[in-house]
Amino acid sequence: MTRKTVRIAMNGVTGRMGYRQHLVRSILALREQGGLDLGNGTVLWPEPVLVGRREHALRELAERHGLEHWTTDVDSVLADDSIDIFFDAAMTSTREDILKKAIAAGKHIYTEKPSATSLDGALELARLANAAGIKHGVVQDKIFLPGLLKLKRLIDGGFFGRILSVRGEFGYWVFEGDWQDAQRPSWNYRAEDGGGIVVDMFPHWEYVLHELFGRVKSVTALASTHIPQRWDEQSKPYDATADDAAYGIFELESPQGSMVAQINSSWAVRVNRDELVEFQVDGTEGSAVAGLRNCRAQHRSATPKPVWNPDIPVTESFRDQWQEVPDNGEFDNGFKVQWELFLRHVVLDEPYHWDLLAGARGVQLAELGLKSSAEGRRYDVPELNL
Repeated sequence: MTRKTVRIAMNGVTGRMGYRQHLVRSILALREQGGLDLGNGTVLWPEPVLVGRREHALRELAERHGLEHWTTDVDSVLADDSIDIFFDAAMTSTREDILKKAIAAGKHIYTEKPSATSLDGALELARLANAAGIKHGVVQDKIFLPGLLKLKRLIDGGFFGRILSVRGEFGYWVFEGDWQDAQRPSWNYRAEDGGGIVVDMFPHWEYVLHELFGRVKSVTALASTHIPQRWDEQSKPYDATADDAAYGIFELESPQGSMVAQINSSWAVRVNRDELVEFQVDGTEGSAVAGLRNCRAQHRSATPKPVWNPDIPVTESFRDQWQEVPDNGEFDNGFKVQWELFLRHVVLDEPYHWDLLAGARGVQLAELGLKSSAEGRRYDVPELNL
């Protein structure tokens, strides 16, 4: 068995997502399993180079995981011909400029979303990457989660008949930071730093809807800042200038015809559901509710016949009338699965469509969602082409 090393500069690994999901649960997990078997007598061995602004944090991470290479000098990484891939999970506001430099340096690009702070910027990145002839990808992790994979199984098997609507609920209470530490960094709540739940979550909803149901062809949204003051990492109060909740209605264009999706996103909601995100899909032949890991379904033939009568107590447990969709297989970490697909794309040139153009669609939806909220009107979502 031949071992092929691929060196990956990982920018932003001192942050929550960059560290937990991308470094530990993806790249280091691949190393723990002996590398990625490419199926042709070759094992791909990912070699991370940790990149960030905080020297002490990078050194501590490297020592904790037995890694040799880390730096605070991004330019030296981009000038290093031994670096094959540049990955970015740092602040959204700095992403566009650093990806342009990485593309100019001839590195393959893999990045968290959103890929840029504007649609024009996102499209420019896609054009530059194509012109440079490099491979590029954008993280779209939700479609690789067990719950949504089970939901896709139902869709592909024709379980729903004609799909009518999708209802999504996402969110949890993010503490303000005064009497309990916030679970998210303070920049998430400052628009000037690229924060906001629309910018963060609408790109997710775009690819989830696009991949499972059909292209988003219109958006109507209302964004709100429910909590106007929060406390930062130094326990200092600051004004929250970014939206922390968004309520969106999306019209979809699918092979079955038009359908509607309604998704609420909030960092100011207390959870009364089984998982932090759930999607209910209703069709003529059946319905399903999918979360991150689980999926429950109810077929037309097993649908109860409730009668509205507010004068008597409810006598049946509606939740118990749904059937759990079985795993029927092993599910790996969604971030790791997409990393594996991207690495195979880079090394073996296997097909891969979650690229910078796909990422630009997410930026487009967020941009139009904010515009819809500001102007109080519905916006069409044009198809994107380079």
